Amino acid sequence: MKTLLFLGSIGWQEILVILLIVLLLFGGKKIPELMRGLGKGVKNFKEGMKDVEGDMKEIKKEIESESSDSSKK
Repeated sequence: MKTLLFLGSIGWQEILVILLIVLLLFGGKKIPELMRGLGKGVKNFKEGMKDVEGDMKEIKKEIESESSDSSKK
């Protein structure tokens, strides 16, 4: 059985109990709203990471072009 790193060695029985507790706490109508919000948050995080990676690539290109310009002098 595959285990997720952040869950450790949790089995399917424990996951089922956790899901039942969540269902009891939030009710059936709130869970889709919570999952939708979680999905939007993950999407925004991924977009932010792509933006940061793009910015870092641009900075790297600028540094490389400046160093090649200064070495030509």
